[in-house]
Amino acid sequence: AMEMLLTGDMINAKKAKEIGLINNYFQAEELTKETMILANKIASKSSMTVSMGKGAFYTQSELDTSAAYEYTSKVMVKNILKEEAKEGIGAFIEKRSPEWE
Repeated sequence: AMEMLLTGDMINAKKAKEIGLINNYFQAEELTKETMILANKIASKSSMTVSMGKGAFYTQSELDTSAAYEYTSKVMVKNILKEEAKEGIGAFIEKRSPEWE
């Protein structure tokens, strides 16, 4: 990304995926369908856990590696102690869909 920023060189979607700049790419006619698949997958998760994960991602990205590991470890422990984690684990063990609050 830095090379693109500094040189102005363009790359295609295939190359962007290869180097990890993007997760996926689709033909224009598939974009809405694929976007909805991803949105529905995220929406099926615990909103509390998704929110906590997003917050942790952005916070740890500003930390050095050691501090980021320490911070995310604390977030993981905090998450696992939540009722929604118990529901998620229980649903997984019982092979059923979780029922989020």
